[in-house]
Amino acid sequence: MGNVSFPQIQITQQYGRIGIDADPGRLDIQQPKATQELATTPAKLEIDANPGILSIDNSRWHDALGQGPSLEAMNRIYSGCRDIALQGIEKIVEEGNRLAAIHTGENVIAALATESTQDVDFYKYMYIGEASLDNIDIRYEAGNLDVQFEPAKVEHNVTVNPPIIEYHRGKLEIYMLQYPKVEITPPQMDLKI
Repeated sequence: MGNVSFPQIQITQQYGRIGIDADPGRLDIQQPKATQELATTPAKLEIDANPGILSIDNSRWHDALGQGPSLEAMNRIYSGCRDIALQGIEKIVEEGNRLAAIHTGENVIAALATESTQDVDFYKYMYIGEASLDNIDIRYEAGNLDVQFEPAKVEHNVTVNPPIIEYHRGKLEIYMLQYPKVEITPPQMDLKI
């Protein structure tokens, strides 16, 4: 036998192809700021002050200058009159005794005339108050100071706002780009009998 060729069947296969069109989903998140409310009460300061009292009594100072009350000066004169009268009587007696003592040889009349012209010590007969560094009386009564303080108050209210979340779904499309197929091509047969 010679070469015998057998006809062959040709088979072509095409695979299916799937197309996918997908967009991812989108998530939007917004966070509103917290709401704050501040209420402030200011501090309060109250001061109640009673002033101090300063008393100055300078009556003894005026009295030492001879400008004091007349009643006190008259009382001093009245209380000193007896002493002045006694001193006057004593001086007259002393001068009389000196005049009577002629045996001493003193020129009593000339001496008494000279003594009468000498300065009189008026300070013995002054009826003013005593001069002193402490003639002014100063008295001070301190005042009252009442301080009341109320501190400031702050009220802080915070409201937390929840987040706003929005989700946008994505797209997913699946489709056939190419369908599968099988092609069978029979051979050409040339039959000759």
